[in-house]
Amino acid sequence: MSGLSSLFNMVRGDAQADRVVPRSGQSARLTLATSAAMAFLAVFAMALSMASGRLADRWSEALAQSATIRISAPEAELEAQTGAVLTVLEQTPGVQSARALTDEDQQALLAPWFGTDLPLEDLPIPRLIEITETAGGFDADGLRQRLVAEAPGAVLDDHDRWRRPLADAADRLRLLGGLALVLILGATAAMVTLAAQAALSANEQVIRVLRLVGARDSYIAHAFVRRFTVRALTGAAIGTSIGLLSVLLLPSAQDTAAILTGLSFSGKGWFWPLLIPGLAATTAFIATRFAAFRTLRGLQ
Repeated sequence: MSGLSSLFNMVRGDAQADRVVPRSGQSARLTLATSAAMAFLAVFAMALSMASGRLADRWSEALAQSATIRISAPEAELEAQTGAVLTVLEQTPGVQSARALTDEDQQALLAPWFGTDLPLEDLPIPRLIEITETAGGFDADGLRQRLVAEAPGAVLDDHDRWRRPLADAADRLRLLGGLALVLILGATAAMVTLAAQAALSANEQVIRVLRLVGARDSYIAHAFVRRFTVRALTGAAIGTSIGLLSVLLLPSAQDTAAILTGLSFSGKGWFWPLLIPGLAATTAFIATRFAAFRTLRGLQ
């Protein structure tokens, strides 16, 4: 109850104590501007982190439980090796289905790069077999050994060499987004601390007078903590609002490319940025309290 009472008293404020802290000036503008700028950057760092997470999930889902066999052989042997590979796949545990792509399928795959008029019959294009795995998957090494014996021109691609680097890159981006949030909070704490120390130093004479009339350090510190916490909360709320509006104005994923999920929030993810003003206020509260008592101890 004492904690809630202290929080209520801090939010309610003390008109007499508030007069100790300057309402305007460089420290006030610095705290507001810094909190707004950091909150704006935090929104984008959070959006980047969440977009990276969706990208990693999309890539993993798109490439998981699928594989491809590429058959490169003389034209006279191509159909025979294709049939042999399909027979091997029917006997392989963990393979749910397999089908050889038709010329029309391969034409559609190559169309984005070579157009729709590509003469496949005149080009030595390998035959592709699409594999869908079961939930347990198959033994890739064992299948490769069987393919070497049954169809020497067949090469298995289990997509792991594509999936893993892409998923790792997306995970790194998500980690960097989280690290950016931590750095932003640290920079906010540093700037608020400097602003609070500057305000305390600028009001040194006022503080000495307050002490002479019996004011305790906790009373003086409380005034500074409340004022700087409210400023940080106000600035962060402004920066978060601008950041969310900017994210809303970004092009959607449908307007850019299918591989991108868009630098935005999705579903419940829109609620996470609303925590930024609270985090900024908490950071300012801790930083100002630390700076206030440290500075007051030096004014003996």
